[in-house]
Parts: sequence; structure tokens; C-alpha cells
Amino acid sequence: MLAMLRVLDLGRGDPPPAPAPVALDPDVVEGARAILDRVRSEGDVALAALTKEHDGADVEGRIRVEREEIDAATGRVDGEVRAALDAMAERLLDLHRRQVPRAWEDERDGVRFGETVQAVGTAGCYVPGGRAAYPSSVLMTVCPARAAGVERVVLCTPPAEDGSVPDAVLYAARAGGADAVFRVGGAQAIGAMAFGTESVPAVDTVVGPGNVWVTAAKREVMGLVGVDALAGPTELAVVADASANPSVLAVDLVAQCEHDPVARTTLITLDPGLPAALEAPLAAEVAASSRGDVVRAALAHAVAALVPDEEAAAGLVDALAPEHLQVVTREPRAFLDRVRFYGAAFLGPHTAVSLGDYGVGSNHVLPTMATARFAPGLRAAHFVTVSAFTEASAEGAARFGPEVEAVARAEGLDGHARASEVRR
Repeated sequence: MLAMLRVLDLGRGDPPPAPAPVALDPDVVEGARAILDRVRSEGDVALAALTKEHDGADVEGRIRVEREEIDAATGRVDGEVRAALDAMAERLLDLHRRQVPRAWEDERDGVRFGETVQAVGTAGCYVPGGRAAYPSSVLMTVCPARAAGVERVVLCTPPAEDGSVPDAVLYAARAGGADAVFRVGGAQAIGAMAFGTESVPAVDTVVGPGNVWVTAAKREVMGLVGVDALAGPTELAVVADASANPSVLAVDLVAQCEHDPVARTTLITLDPGLPAALEAPLAAEVAASSRGDVVRAALAHAVAALVPDEEAAAGLVDALAPEHLQVVTREPRAFLDRVRFYGAAFLGPHTAVSLGDYGVGSNHVLPTMATARFAPGLRAAHFVTVSAFTEASAEGAARFGPEVEAVARAEGLDGHARASEVRR
């Protein structure tokens, strides 16, 4: 039997695994631009035609999901699932309320200065469909907007061929506090929220993960509206030593790989025997997986990297800047102190990454493609603007005026200097 994980020995000079490239296929970019142009010029007509073309669904005249449909869906969702989604919404609201930037002000030498914080007026949340329904992603995008105080939150998600939206997705939209749900997906949904159509309102910021078409469309509308991030394939880096249980790690690797056939999974281990110990339990978990074909495809490009020590492990983590970092070592908090770049970390043998996927401790909309080097995951702060203010008294104008005027004249901006000078 072929090994399920390709092993790289970095201590012997094997090249380390590299993060996923950020570049998008030029054909996808051009295709997304064409879709956006249609949506901008044709509005709902384009949304209906594109949804028919790409999703096989006839949504003409019913792009918005009506309240009666959401009421009916609520009645069909299992009570245990409703309770879990309600609890997740409460956890996420509590988590994201802690992240809202605070207004502040101060006074120094006759000048009062500070910052004000305002929520954006309307936020657009995108939730993918296709291989699975994602009510958790509804809450992960809607709840931070609500915690930030956004006045209006709308949601776009692709429909099934019969035009329906999964019941759990509609219930999550209600539990999270979305004001409207629209049955449209892909690049056309991003265009609808960026430009506005007869049915879908134009928004101030668009957030949420999606496929390469959604990512390309978000990149195209960036600047017209705010966007959270450009999402790539989901990622997991697991750092493990001899204390890790191979049978549990096998479950963790399969859980990540079941997301997507292009999911990127890297095992970084200080124990040379761990990759071999993983083979049997990993094969068993793959065989038992309900998404075995997807898992096998993802594992085909997974690697196990052998490193000589924790310093080397931390260096590789920083180079990958992974979306999810799982640390299963004897002292996981101590290891985390060595690391700088990751989207969300899950520490110790009892902490499954799926805790974060379902709102225990973190949002699951996280940076991919090594963008954790400079960007956070989705936060309440994505939904606010921060503006500065300054108010000078006569004393303040006199105190700072000479300095302002000296620098302005050094830059050749006499008018700037004069504007200060006439006030003192």
C-alpha cells in the first residue's frame, strides 16, 4: 500500500512545503469581470440568467427569500440543531462584541484629539453552497456585523436546482439576525451586493468565503466596497511530538480534508516515527469517511515534514502562516509563544479544530494563502470605520503653529503654513 502522507525530512535537506500561491487563474478573473459587468448593467435580469446558467435554478421574480419561506424552514429544522445554532449565535455575539474598537479622546497643550467609531450602514455576507450547506458560515459572517452595530445585514447564498435554500441556512440567518436572504451565489452575488440591483441592496462591505469565482469577484470590487479577505483553499498545519495520539491525529487530518479536494494539510512533527504510526489509523479513517473521495484527493498533496526541533517547527509554521494551526505537543502554549503567524490556533490534545469551526473561541472565516502574515480573520472591526478628530483652542494653535508652519514651508506648501499662521 502506498503511504498516504508524503514525508519530507527537513533535517536532511528536503525542501520545506510552501504556502498556496495567491495568484488567480487569468481565465477566472476575466470570467468574473464579465459576470460583474452583466450584473452592473442588467441587475436582476442578469442574476436570474446567471443563476439558471450556473446553478440550474429558476429564480426569476423570487431572488429574495420571503419571510414565509424562512418561517416554514424554521419548523423543519431539528430542535437539537436549532438549539445548537442558537447557542453558537450567542457565543459569537459575545466573542465579537469584545472586538469592537472603542472611541477615545484626549487633550494636550490646548488641542483635543481622538477617534470616533461608527458601524457601516449595510453589510453583505456571502455563504457558499455546493458540496454542503453551511449554517455555521451564516453565523460567522452575520454575528460579527450585528455585534459591530451594522444597521442592515443581508445574506447571499446559492440555491439548489429547485431554487430552495437549505432549511438550516435560513434558520441560521434568522438566529444571527440577518435582515434579508437572497438566493444567488457566485461572482454574480458579489456583484449584486457591490452594485445593487432591483432586489439586492448595495452594501458598504462584503465578507465571507467562497470559491475562486467569488474570490476573483471580491478582488474586482475591492475599493468600491470593503472586503474582508481573498479566500483560498482551506489549510491546516499540525505540529505534533511523540506525546500526540496517532489515532486522534488521523481523525483531525481527515476532518480538515473533507472540506475540499484542494484542502492543504501539513503535519509538522518532531517525532520521526509519527508519520509511519499514522498510516494505519489514517487509512481506516479515510475508508470510513462519508466524503472519502474528497478526502483522498486532498491527502494526495498533504505532507508530513520532519523537523529537528521546536525552533525549526516554529520557523516552518511562520513560513506557511496557516489558516488553522493545531499544536499537539507536551507544552503547546510554550510552543505558541515561538510562533508569529497563523489564523487561529488550537492547543493541546483535547482541542479539535472543529471547536473553532462551530464558534467555540474563534471565527472560522480566517486568512489563507499565507495572508495571516499581515491580515486577521473576520472580526467585528471589519464592519466599522474609525475616524479622527482634532479641535484646537487659541492656546493650542499658538503652541503647535510654529512647528506646523516650519514643516509645511520645508515641503514647499506655503498655503498650508499660511492656514496655520492666520489663526495665531
